[in-house]
Amino acid sequence: MVGLGVTCNMQNLCWCFSCCSSGLACFLFVEMDFEAVGKCSALHQKPVGLSLQYGTAGFRTKAEQLDHVMYRMGLLAVLRSKQTKSTIGVMVTASHNPEEDNGVKLVDPLGEMLNPSWEEYATHLANAEEHEVQSVLAEICQKEAVNLHQQASVFVGRDTRPSSEKLSQSVIDGISALQGQYHDYGLLTTPQLHYMVCCQNTQGRYGKATLEGYYNKLSKAFVELTKQASNSGDGQRCLKVDCANGIGALKLKEMEHNLPQQLSIHIYNDGSKEKLNHLCGADFVKVHQKPPLGLEMKPNERCCSFDGDADRIVYYYTDAAGHFHLIDGDKIATLISIFLKESLVKVGQKLMMGVVQTAYANGNSTRYLEETMKVPVHCVKTGVKHLHHKAQEFDIGVYFEANGHGTVLFSKAAEEKIRHLAKEGKDNQKREAAKMFENTIDLINQTVGDAISDMLVIEAILALKGLTVQEWDAIYTDLPNRQLKVKVADRRVIDTADAERRAISPPGLQEKIDDLVKKYRLSRSFVRPSGTEDVVRVYAEADTQENADALAHEVSLAVYQLAGGGGGPPQPVS
Repeated sequence: MVGLGVTCNMQNLCWCFSCCSSGLACFLFVEMDFEAVGKCSALHQKPVGLSLQYGTAGFRTKAEQLDHVMYRMGLLAVLRSKQTKSTIGVMVTASHNPEEDNGVKLVDPLGEMLNPSWEEYATHLANAEEHEVQSVLAEICQKEAVNLHQQASVFVGRDTRPSSEKLSQSVIDGISALQGQYHDYGLLTTPQLHYMVCCQNTQGRYGKATLEGYYNKLSKAFVELTKQASNSGDGQRCLKVDCANGIGALKLKEMEHNLPQQLSIHIYNDGSKEKLNHLCGADFVKVHQKPPLGLEMKPNERCCSFDGDADRIVYYYTDAAGHFHLIDGDKIATLISIFLKESLVKVGQKLMMGVVQTAYANGNSTRYLEETMKVPVHCVKTGVKHLHHKAQEFDIGVYFEANGHGTVLFSKAAEEKIRHLAKEGKDNQKREAAKMFENTIDLINQTVGDAISDMLVIEAILALKGLTVQEWDAIYTDLPNRQLKVKVADRRVIDTADAERRAISPPGLQEKIDDLVKKYRLSRSFVRPSGTEDVVRVYAEADTQENADALAHEVSLAVYQLAGGGGGPPQPVS
């Protein structure tokens, strides 16, 4: 059938109406000439030769190289909004990266990570030359059947980096070039933007799409949940919080007046003196296994660190002998899992619960969950999107990366069941237990890992169970471990399988790793290519720190020899 040409006045597009092979009417692009897009694109030119990849964390690189990417992600967000008929989020942040870096990530309708197929579009659009931008947009519209008559709505947020305000404006320029509507929230944590998007697209069922709505929902749930803590009236529970000199400090200060006096929060690294993420923050504490700069610790004080955009959290303390103890995402997941399993028993429900980890999870955490708690554990590829997707398969899915990024997901059916029991339950004890469970659900930000939400969940559980930070830490003992990285000419020579736990190329590498692992007790090791730079990451654990260090070094040498190592060979861990 010959198509009948029609003109879309809204964006100066030429459409063709025809019948596709299925016999259904469809619209196809035959020409795209966005005058506004072209004019504005010239003001956001791509640096010559620059190539970037949209990964789990979106785009990240030096801030001065990102202007064109921000503009184009504004364009893409409009198309995604039109295609989904929903509000889409755009967050300007580089999380735990140094202050001079920046980045951008898109948020899908229910507050989740961007759909993988659209990640590919993002990469294609970001790397297109100036003269290709319009044709790439047309190609996306055609493949995804984007109706450009559809209104578009985009929420924009940014972190506290010096470059973020200007780059955020570039995003808005892209949205405006395609006549999309936007709401600029200004300074937000990444989880707060995810929350706003979900609230908007659920017509307020998840909450109010305002900062005050976010603070009120979490604080009310925290207050209600901790009312039954036996030690709630026995003075203050003090917590020192390292905010990585980032956005988390501003937002935690805004929220403090909503929280009960029983929880005394002391904020450190609030951004008033030092640089973002410099010698502080969750990533620094996790990698270096020592306290952040600017936070003095007394023995057995409970402390935690956020990362730069407040979507990760780790806890830690020093014992009486001055030894540093890290409580990472594995132990956070275990504490929450224990509490949720006990809560299920109290409400008399047999819901399917599972824990999702990555290969970086400590071996003893997996053993404890599977053998002691009898909770199924599933291992997936590194990256929050993989954990989130797997967790959706359960009635209650707990997922945390070892770095402290994680949350809990509740199926719609499970949530409805708990809320019904809290309201209509005939058994008084079970009804009260269901109310506590309901408050736990409301306290958790299910859209993405959220340092503020996770902190309040942990503090509530510790109060309700009457646990000290030392008692929490003693639930199981981590196996000593070591992470290293090896520079290589091309990280793509490393290919993995079995949730990145085994290397299938280059030939001979996995066999070598298997032989090395046999030398040490309770040991394992794996390697995986970095997603952003030409390095291979090496993880090893064993019965002692000395053995873990030795194994990590030997595996690093094997990578260097078999995967095209660059520079000098790896040196032993000092």
